Amino acid sequence: MTTANEIAEKIATENDLTKAQAKAIVDSVFKAIADAAVSGAETSLPGFGKFKVKESSAREGRNPSTGATIAIAASKKLTFTPAKAIKDVLNGAADPIGGAS
Repeated sequence: MTTANEIAEKIATENDLTKAQAKAIVDSVFKAIADAAVSGAETSLPGFGKFKVKESSAREGRNPSTGATIAIAASKKLTFTPAKAIKDVLNGAADPIGGAS
């Protein structure tokens, strides 16, 4: 697993920034994505992917232990769809973001 702090450390090292500056940048990016999601907007990061809100309507479900019918409320979730370049990297192609893999 990679954490936000590890991402910030890598950004700091690669861009001659302090860890605090890089962490502020990482936090700002995550906040911008979250703010866009709250407003219902899609966030597109070319070469990486898209974050968008998916709405699930209310429906009936079953309690698996009792079999009783239950109501499942409508909800929203944030989904991520990777860009083709990321899919290619995951499947063994060259790294489009940072050069060869």
